[in-house]
Amino acid sequence: MTTVQESAAVRYGIWVACPVAGAAAAWGLTLAAGWITTLKWFPFQGIFETVAGLPQPWVTLGALVAGAVAGFVLALVWASEMLSVEVSAGRVTLRKDDKTFDFGRDQVESAFADGKQLVLLSPSGAELARETSDLSRARLEQAFTEQGYRWRHSDPFATEFKMWVEHAPDLPADVNALFTARRKALSKYEHEEAAELAREIRKRGVAVRDEKKRQYYRCER
Repeated sequence: MTTVQESAAVRYGIWVACPVAGAAAAWGLTLAAGWITTLKWFPFQGIFETVAGLPQPWVTLGALVAGAVAGFVLALVWASEMLSVEVSAGRVTLRKDDKTFDFGRDQVESAFADGKQLVLLSPSGAELARETSDLSRARLEQAFTEQGYRWRHSDPFATEFKMWVEHAPDLPADVNALFTARRKALSKYEHEEAAELAREIRKRGVAVRDEKKRQYYRCER
């Protein structure tokens, strides 16, 4: 079995680096607060005036704690978006956050990378999975080919995608409703919600991908 995931330095380092970076950034803002209040064009003047007027060392301690907490939240989000891929001769398993997607060898016809997304195709051409990650394309290709899977260098169905519009006539009402909900999630930068809605759309036989803030789809075979 071949496993492709972020390096240990990234997987464990974010829990230190993000809080430290957050605390440092917040501390830097407190140091600059007095100067920023002299820039009348700078937004949020009220906040910086309040910070500049707070006594030390409480303002610094508060900034360090708030920055570290913000960094920890960033690390949580980052960790939830990391993808781990396990490829063996008998199956492909994707793990992301607390979710596991498992596919038998006979279910997976091929795989390819579409930008930062790993896509698995079934023998009928349906998309089994489309998951975003920062994993190396070369490492993914090696993992699949070493285990005997076909690796494609591009999407064989790329020309079949159509831009989604409200109430698309060739889609069922429930699928259009999911696309509408997904558009709202994307507009609010709720990426995990958008990803979950995309999985629901795929279960209904429709592939979905994004391009320049627009949703595209193809009805699968």
